[in-house]
Amino acid sequence: MEVRVLRYFLAVAEEGNITWAAQLLRISQPTLSRQLRQLEEDLGVALFDRGGRTLTLTDAGRLLRERAQTIVSLTDKTEFELRQSDSELSGDIVIGCGEMRAMSFLSQRMVAFRALHPHVHFQVISTTADVIQNRIEQGLMDFGLLSEPADTSRYECIATGIAEQWAALVPEHHPLANRTSLSPQDLEEQTLLLPSRESVRRTVLQWFGSAADHLDVAGWCNLPANGANMTANGMGIYICLDLGITYPGIRTVPLDPPLGNASVLAWKRQKPSSPPPLRRLHDS
Repeated sequence: MEVRVLRYFLAVAEEGNITWAAQLLRISQPTLSRQLRQLEEDLGVALFDRGGRTLTLTDAGRLLRERAQTIVSLTDKTEFELRQSDSELSGDIVIGCGEMRAMSFLSQRMVAFRALHPHVHFQVISTTADVIQNRIEQGLMDFGLLSEPADTSRYECIATGIAEQWAALVPEHHPLANRTSLSPQDLEEQTLLLPSRESVRRTVLQWFGSAADHLDVAGWCNLPANGANMTANGMGIYICLDLGITYPGIRTVPLDPPLGNASVLAWKRQKPSSPPPLRRLHDS
């Protein structure tokens, strides 16, 4: 498969129409149709359902679209980095981050880095540690700001030195809202919302001890803002990292005994020598 043909395929998948895609790509419609037919013959599968006026992807087409997006993205990134390798420091650094207080560690370093290299841009994507690590492995992210527990054995890491503390988000009119702290016994009879990430959820359940076996868990959530909204609307008390943020209709109550974890900035170990933006951020 040629990258050029994958670009053609992605254009048709996006437009759902060969004529429109051909106009976008600035090639003739017969040429584009011929390229797609050849791609399907080479792969031995149908990529599009051609009934009706709009082309729709088959299951094989959807799989190829996912893979093709990764291949094209990596190709573009590699070409850009190679062109920039001997010129003034510029380009994009993609960083995946969980929502945590340690973001200040990263923000300060991004500010200092851009003061030295103003043509470098940062793309920060908020998501879970599992997604971040997968994208680092694929080469789609350069760094990840990870909250433990996380398997960092495959990465180079810098500890942020910022402790992340867990708390309960409680509706402001709830009987527990004015408590100075909440214990497992205080929460075991309440309806709860827990973190989505399985390894983190296990850590929270361990904090509950023997009470974990009979908790009333209404659901899971990975973004505190959404969890706070669910809590405010009566879904349950949300156990999450305390980001120091005030949410409407919500009180943030610390856990007792305290539940905390560390955080790290990680990047792929034994990565081939990269252009300057990727080599220097962790030294800033």
